[in-house]
Amino acid sequence: MTGTVERTALVELADVSKHYGNIRALEDVSLEVHAGEISCVLGDNGAGKSTLIKIIAGLHRHDGGTLRIEGEDTHLSSPREALDRGIATVYQDLAVVPLMPVWRNFFLGSEPRKGVGPFKRLDVDFMRRTTHAELLRMGIDLRDVDQPIGTLSGGERQCVAIARAVYFGAKVLVLDEPTAALGVKQSGVVLKYVAAARDAGLGVVLITHNPHHAYLVGDRFVLLKRGAMFGSHTREEITLDELTRQMAGGSELDDLRHELERAPAPTHLGGHPRDAAPGD
Repeated sequence: MTGTVERTALVELADVSKHYGNIRALEDVSLEVHAGEISCVLGDNGAGKSTLIKIIAGLHRHDGGTLRIEGEDTHLSSPREALDRGIATVYQDLAVVPLMPVWRNFFLGSEPRKGVGPFKRLDVDFMRRTTHAELLRMGIDLRDVDQPIGTLSGGERQCVAIARAVYFGAKVLVLDEPTAALGVKQSGVVLKYVAAARDAGLGVVLITHNPHHAYLVGDRFVLLKRGAMFGSHTREEITLDELTRQMAGGSELDDLRHELERAPAPTHLGGHPRDAAPGD
């Protein structure tokens, strides 16, 4: 007897909650991240996206529900533990040193060395070669890896961070609003490399408030509002128009549209309203 083989998710959140005192940051949120897929989490400011990132990245422990990594129930105690388990997070305000060269930022905190004892030193040639090769493998043709990373565009810096995560063995890549501060062209560049990470076999979590960007690359969509889920769909289950409508507030937007519609202009019989007598 044959049947569909269930794939184990790289990361799975099942009814996860997080409270800070009396404040509900997340309530019963579920999410699956599979290898070779992009799971998009959409929501406006205050929807709970940042809290979700912090739980997956190991910054905060969840209060309720279950977090599984490759099928194993777990509580992450630190970002280092998350990284050791293959979860790399790229935040919107990239942790780069603008005046340092691209290759130095690529290996920042994980610099290889050569030599022994007191003669041990940074293996600069290896870092230069590897940075150029890894960026090229992701489709980023950066001719001069010695240039300060601060001279790159916002989109290019995001792409370097993605290539770095792939090189250091990430299985899951969490991207915090990677296109939020970018124009249309640079956003397209970043989404191209997000798709390249997916095609390299990573599971990607794309945090965004832009349904158009999400729908271009996404396989799964979770919508958050005030810390709670109000939608969970696969790509086959929802159109871009419906995703945009839900993201914009759905029925709330319709109600607002009715409220903002112009009232019909008052009509005055017998001439212009300025001609009316003072007591009328």
